[in-house]
Amino acid sequence: MSDIRYWLEDFTPGRMFHPAPRTVTSGEIVEFAREFDPQPFHLSEEAGKASILGGLAASGWHSCSIAMRLFYDTILQFSAGEGSPGIDLTEWRRPVLAGDTLAGTIAVLEARPMRSRPGLGIVRLRHELRNQRDELVLVMEHPFIVKARTEAAA
Repeated sequence: MSDIRYWLEDFTPGRMFHPAPRTVTSGEIVEFAREFDPQPFHLSEEAGKASILGGLAASGWHSCSIAMRLFYDTILQFSAGEGSPGIDLTEWRRPVLAGDTLAGTIAVLEARPMRSRPGLGIVRLRHELRNQRDELVLVMEHPFIVKARTEAAA
C-alpha cells in the first residue's frame, strides 16, 4: 500500500491528469483487428483508403483499449482503485490512423463517498484523446471506485 499516490481524497473535481503521448503503429492496428475486429479497413491500408476512414484505421475498441492503458499508466497503477461498474459514455469522434500520436487528458468530474460502502468512493472521470493535429478522436466517461485514505473521509 505504500506505493499508492491517489486515494479518494486526491481526486478533486477539476483535477487534470496528462498521460504520456502514444504513437499507434500499423502493426498493432492489424494485430488487434485480426483478434477482435477483423473489418477490412482495420486490416489493410488499401481497404482503409477505400473506406470513409481514409487509411488503415484502429478499431474503436482498440482506441478504447489504448485509453485504458493510458489510464492505467497515469493513474490506476498508483491508485487505491477497486474497479469500475462500467462506462457511461464512449464516443469515437475521428478515426485513429496508423502513425497517429495520441495525447490527451483525464479529468475528474466529481468525487463522492459511497453511503452504502464506508471507506469507498466514486470518482467520475472524463478521458479525451487527441491526435497530433489536435483533433479529438475519443471521449470516454466512467465511474471509478476508489478507497478513501481513511474511512472517516468517506
